[in-house]
Amino acid sequence: QVQLVESGGGLVQPGGSLRLSCAASGFTFRWYVMSWYRQAPGKERELVATISNVGGSIYYADSVKGRFTISRDNAQNTLYLQMSSLKPEDTAVYYCNARLTVPAWGQGTQVTVSS
Repeated sequence: QVQLVESGGGLVQPGGSLRLSCAASGFTFRWYVMSWYRQAPGKERELVATISNVGGSIYYADSVKGRFTISRDNAQNTLYLQMSSLKPEDTAVYYCNARLTVPAWGQGTQVTVSS
């Protein structure tokens, strides 16, 4: 079955960096658009970044542009999110998403930015 497993979250100080990973299985990863979303406490889930199936087209939310980098390794069936210059407002649960016929979600990984 389709499975997405996020990892790499944690507690980091403002200005710090983290790299999230999403291991995908159960579908042909290289065929599909992949995205990162996040959901902060009391807020709706929001799109952070999207990458096309071969990485030629990338979108970033304005709030993370210039600080976050989405990438993928189709040989390893893995999606990444490199996050730099982190701010307290980046605190959220981060989710991996696969744009399948029925969209698939991971369980999420917590990112907390605090001093």
